[in-house]
Amino acid sequence: MKLWHVALPCAPFSILTYAHPACLAPDALHPGQRVVVPLGRSSRLGVIVREADAAPKGISIREIAWPAEQEPLLDARFMDLAENLATRQMVDLGRILETLLPHGYRTVKISFKIFDSRFPKRMSGAELAALPQEDRTALAALWAEGRMQVAARSVAQKEQEYCFLTQDPPWPVRPTAKLQTAVLEYLWDNGPSPRPAVLRDLGSKVSNALNTLVTNGVVNIGPPPAYHDPDACVMDAVTADVPDLSDEQQESVDGLIAALESERPETRLVFGVTGSGKTLVYLRLAEKALAMGRSVLLLAPEVALACHLYKAVSTHFTERSVHLYHGYQPPAKREETFRALATSTAPELVVGTRSALFLPVGRLGAIVLDEEHDTSFKQDERLPYQAKEVAHFRTRQDGGVLVLGSATPDVKTFQAARQGAIKAVTMANRVGEGTLPEITLVDLKNERPSMGPLTPTAAAALKHVVKQGEQAIIMLNRRGYSPLMYCLSCGAVMRCGNCDVGLTYHKNRERLVCHYCGASKEFPCTCTCGSSNFLPMGEGTESIEETLNTILPAGTGVLRLDRDSTRRPGRMEAILDAFAREEAQVLVGTQMLSKGHHFPSVTLVIVPDGDMGLNMPDYRAAERTFQLLVQVAGRAGRGGKPGNVLIQTRDPNHYCWDFVRRNDYSGFFEREVELRRKYSYPPFSRLALVRMSFPAEWPQGEQRIMELVRQLGAVGRERGVRVLGPAPSPLAFLRGRKRYQCLLKGEDWPSVRQVYAHVKKHLSQHSKIRVSLDLDPVNML
Repeated sequence: MKLWHVALPCAPFSILTYAHPACLAPDALHPGQRVVVPLGRSSRLGVIVREADAAPKGISIREIAWPAEQEPLLDARFMDLAENLATRQMVDLGRILETLLPHGYRTVKISFKIFDSRFPKRMSGAELAALPQEDRTALAALWAEGRMQVAARSVAQKEQEYCFLTQDPPWPVRPTAKLQTAVLEYLWDNGPSPRPAVLRDLGSKVSNALNTLVTNGVVNIGPPPAYHDPDACVMDAVTADVPDLSDEQQESVDGLIAALESERPETRLVFGVTGSGKTLVYLRLAEKALAMGRSVLLLAPEVALACHLYKAVSTHFTERSVHLYHGYQPPAKREETFRALATSTAPELVVGTRSALFLPVGRLGAIVLDEEHDTSFKQDERLPYQAKEVAHFRTRQDGGVLVLGSATPDVKTFQAARQGAIKAVTMANRVGEGTLPEITLVDLKNERPSMGPLTPTAAAALKHVVKQGEQAIIMLNRRGYSPLMYCLSCGAVMRCGNCDVGLTYHKNRERLVCHYCGASKEFPCTCTCGSSNFLPMGEGTESIEETLNTILPAGTGVLRLDRDSTRRPGRMEAILDAFAREEAQVLVGTQMLSKGHHFPSVTLVIVPDGDMGLNMPDYRAAERTFQLLVQVAGRAGRGGKPGNVLIQTRDPNHYCWDFVRRNDYSGFFEREVELRRKYSYPPFSRLALVRMSFPAEWPQGEQRIMELVRQLGAVGRERGVRVLGPAPSPLAFLRGRKRYQCLLKGEDWPSVRQVYAHVKKHLSQHSKIRVSLDLDPVNML
């Protein structure tokens, strides 16, 4: 009897052993194929991992109910990638497959169409499993003849029932219309949602309110609008003209093509200043890879940058189909792309964010990670993984080249280049007429802000640029109107009951919002002391936008780009394209606007709070601040006119600023890497963060964690791993759970994993405790 190991990409996420169906031919099933399997009294969708040598002792083996496809959706390379991630992250393979597969390809809600009068026209997997053996044998013959097929899921009807907002807040509803407000807030937080989900989550009582909103044009019901749709990404103004390569660009292209033609796995760093033309280098490499019959992945850290890159790729490759893939696309679109790539035999060109790394493309010639230093390439929640490590594994599988591009590389990447572990090419000059901007510090101890968060120097520079008809960018990495609401009666700050962090005031929504769990409450409201006398403390992007509309000449266009202003589908593209067409002179936003965008008319960048993030409890704090400010400074002076950058700071003597002003990455690197060496931080050690949490109402949680971790010191010493902690996390109370963390420092990953295995084994005995491992963490909160 042939046996198979089957991984379940849904609860309980186990690898279970099943028998080959007696009614199917011996060669009907293969690794990577999805199958319907019985589990208890229900069914699950699983993925065949490999053939099993023997059945577990004392276990009665059940048969696989039926294959979910004629041929495997997932090839051997994809399964190797999934198993590698499972080993590296020390989680079940089923958990990995849950993350890697689009939702529609891991649900058991499939059915089969049968073209034979002896059977019903449609049957579910559970119904197939319950049939007597002779009927299953007859169905196996129909399956082999193609007269039994997997029924395509019909999403058309569901798509007609999506609810989505047509405008940003403030919405035209009466304060007493509580149900209408509840619907609007739900759609604002969750995005376009199926109508049944809205009624299920809010209750059928909101049905009339929803209909009223539709009648008033505030909400639409129809097919889900496409987030960052490929067609919307392509601007009419984009032309196919391709400039000649500069000498630096040509040298970079030559080196990358040589690495590609070697057909050995290689990693290359493209170290180019902002505006040096790295994108054109990537496009020329993609040309060569595709001509060799090999696929290419071009990845950006954020959706806006992926859309920007898609424009360039689509314009360059006018006669080739280019796939765009990211997590904000509708599920049906992602599933369609996944299936198309899994069944394609031609070289494919894909642009996307980090999740595109898990697409089943054919043999890869090149993977490009643009802005490789960006922390968005690291996923912290659900399955923590580093996109660079996944990309490295994939290029090693296929003998391809991994290209890491940045003006401010990750310190570990640059150290690897310095040591010769990877080769680097340098592009030190901007292409065309652009020149690097002049950067000036404004000391907030000597010059206090007088116009919102802007000092007189910054406000005067902004007014001058507007008067000259040029453009400016203001970057404040804090959305909302005010980050804190302070009660003038008792001195308390309004806090989230789930997370114990300050609530941010969003004036347009008239709500206080927690930026960690999403909980919100109406404002005005009363404090616990009974007072309603509040003072907003600090500024966010909303308040800067309001201030600019009062201090700049009437008619000056001001746009805002942050997570709130881009929630509705198409808004991000509309804002960026309007600014590119110079329909507005000032763009205010968070770090979303700091990198990748090319606005030739921008001559001024202002950073009202340059110290934000500089003193965070994170060994990367200075590196992140340097990268962010050099990147946002790089938006200025990209056209024919010189650019200026003003950074307001309370600590102008911090070592970081000298390197920012000189755009001196190498100098910053030398200073930073010595500090890392001194304190044994990466790249001079292997660092892992063990996160532990338990329900706040469980009194024994802290005691259980402390008891366990007391033993870890000895376990760590045996394996050469230093154990720091446990200590309360900087965000000690989040989503109703108390949080602790341990830092593990070791010389190699196997030793670190062994210590974590000890933690996991003992803490898993307590179902209320959640524990996770984050290798090489980028978020220490």
